[in-house]
Amino acid sequence: MSKRKSTKAPSATIAVNRKARHDYFIEDRFEAGLALEGWEVKSLRAGRVNIQEGYVVIRNGEAWLVGANISPLPTASTHVKPDPTRSRKLLLHRQELNRLIGATERQGYTLIPLDLHWTRGRAKLELGLAKGKKLYDKRADKRERDWARDKERLLEHQV
Repeated sequence: MSKRKSTKAPSATIAVNRKARHDYFIEDRFEAGLALEGWEVKSLRAGRVNIQEGYVVIRNGEAWLVGANISPLPTASTHVKPDPTRSRKLLLHRQELNRLIGATERQGYTLIPLDLHWTRGRAKLELGLAKGKKLYDKRADKRERDWARDKERLLEHQV
């Protein structure tokens, strides 16, 4: 008898920032590469990352991910001093950077990480160009979700 290997592919998603869609209106999305160290890639593969507290700043014409926590594995090398919350450079095209610089400086947008995923073996970060929601906007969104849910229930009972 031969044993079958599972054909289920591992998920490409590493981490998702669910709080972002609750707190911000997402206007546009960008995909950026990350400049990582070896121990960080191993930690990403193990799923030891949190991007909830992270945000993106633009310094000297370059984009940086600040505040994201990649906790090191206990088996990390002894000659490397891992810093879990260090700033990580984002790899974007110059045209994208120019657009982001213009939007954040002039138009009052902010850049937030939406999700971290693998694309062809490389870690990619999806950025959102976003405007903050006010409290009444959040209430309106909740009201709309509740109404959509109630409408579905009413339609189910009628059929």
